[in-house]
Amino acid sequence: MLNRVYADYLMPSRLGEYEALVRKVAAAGYTQLSVRDFFRQVRRSGCAPGGPLGRSFVHRHDIDSDLRTARKMFEIETRHGVRASYYFRLSTLDFGFMREIEAAGSEASYHYEEVADFAKRHRLRSADAVRARFPEIREQFARNVARIVDGLGMPLTTVASHGDFANRRLKVINHELLRDDALRRRCGIECESYDAELLRCFDIYISDRKYPVYYYPLSPFDALGEYRHICLLTHPVQWETNWVESTRCNVRRLVEEVAWRA
Repeated sequence: MLNRVYADYLMPSRLGEYEALVRKVAAAGYTQLSVRDFFRQVRRSGCAPGGPLGRSFVHRHDIDSDLRTARKMFEIETRHGVRASYYFRLSTLDFGFMREIEAAGSEASYHYEEVADFAKRHRLRSADAVRARFPEIREQFARNVARIVDGLGMPLTTVASHGDFANRRLKVINHELLRDDALRRRCGIECESYDAELLRCFDIYISDRKYPVYYYPLSPFDALGEYRHICLLTHPVQWETNWVESTRCNVRRLVEEVAWRA
């Protein structure tokens, strides 16, 4: 609990560390790019050892909350010519910011969670009950994608599944929804960020963590030079404290937990 309080309310900004990382990645000879660009390169040339794809460092940002810090990370990347993917939940959609990201050559897309949302809204308590409603959930996903495409003014190419406590309780991940080729074609989705075709091309996949761990399975600084293709998943809220956002998310989670147990 003390670690959580420190991470949410007391931790100094780590954005200087992020800018130092961006510089070191460039100095180590890596191309820094989005999930979309990396996937399309893989589709064109493959990712076998010794192939034409050079050293790659893929930046993936899941905007679970905290648009303020997401903007600061984007500003750092823009200064250094870095391209990245930003995945927005329905609760964090900002079409103006998303268009800025696309104009800079990066990717703005959807961090979807229809499975968890549907399960919580309808108080479904078993994996079988959730999967039985997948046709309805797929329709909701398609409607949400269409809404985002309309607001953004351009198609979505890749999307990323969001993880929620409901997914963990039910043992049904949001990604299961995209195991449907017809739905992908209908929505224009070329790749889901957890697709095996994509993940097998990363030599290491690193995710940020809350204080005191910061990274798992190792620091991206230590991965440089040791691995050819690196993906780093970050969440802006874990790089700079935002009292308002942290409190809002903590309260929302508590309310959802109480409703779920009820």
